[in-house]
Amino acid sequence: MSPTVAVLATGGTIASTGGAGEATPTEDADALLEAVPELGEVADVESEEVARVPSFELTFETVFDLAERAREVASEVDGVVVTHGTDTMEESAYLLDLVGEYAAPVVFTGAQRAADETGADGPTNLLSAVRAAVHGSFTDGVYVAFNEEIHAARAVTKAHTSKLEAFESPEEGPVATLTRERIRLHREPGSETPTIPVEGISAAVEVVNSGLGVGATPLERALESGADGIVLSATGLGNTTQELGDAITSVVDRGIPVVVASRCHAGTTEGVYATAGGGATLEEHGAILVGDLRPQKARLKLLCALSRADDPEEVRAFLEVGR
Repeated sequence: MSPTVAVLATGGTIASTGGAGEATPTEDADALLEAVPELGEVADVESEEVARVPSFELTFETVFDLAERAREVASEVDGVVVTHGTDTMEESAYLLDLVGEYAAPVVFTGAQRAADETGADGPTNLLSAVRAAVHGSFTDGVYVAFNEEIHAARAVTKAHTSKLEAFESPEEGPVATLTRERIRLHREPGSETPTIPVEGISAAVEVVNSGLGVGATPLERALESGADGIVLSATGLGNTTQELGDAITSVVDRGIPVVVASRCHAGTTEGVYATAGGGATLEEHGAILVGDLRPQKARLKLLCALSRADDPEEVRAFLEVGR
């Protein structure tokens, strides 16, 4: 008996036609499967459409609908595949990993080239995702399958705007790579994200970018907009300018959580520098350094923590576990 896979389609370039400059999601879920007849040799595959938009237009409401549907179908099949635009794929995959547990692996995939472009990569990526979803080593967790690599949702990031090898997992590397005949594991598959069980987002978080000469104005504007929490996209090991560092200290004193993530492509935050804007000072004054979690994912984690808990210490506990 063949394994079973549910494909949940959300749009993106993999479902787009029109070529470069005019790409628009036009292909429904069934059309995506029809483009890859080899899928039938791997699994019995059924599809349904959750949305049909570019990923940069997805809303939290739609992604939470996707998470709920993935939980439902995961209990009925051997694997779940999500087709998705690449712009925010890493965020949706991480958010699904963050808010729930699934009875089967959930594998995101997409394309860099539209379905009607020469050399379209969507069919190969979809086949890779289905192969991963039914591979016996993948029993839970959320992943991204792209360019014959399988990445964990927490580690993966889009590293190039247009190349076919768009996704990387800095330092960790992919969980597995695919050949024509097999899947080669590089480390143990499984979710790398402690769960924060929420069914929606009820908080507001702003990302403030640090850099040469940045003052306190961006932070002040974020607070004026009603932010419940701040993610600092910091330089290096988790540092910022003196003016912004002083302002962050006063924000923490007001009970507003400040999460410090590095803007660097790889590496971890660490409290080394003890000047006014140094990571050691920020941490001493109550800011939360989140290790190698990049700012875009730290924002999601803080949003979920604030949507789940009112107590500042409980929010901090969610942020500190599994940094």
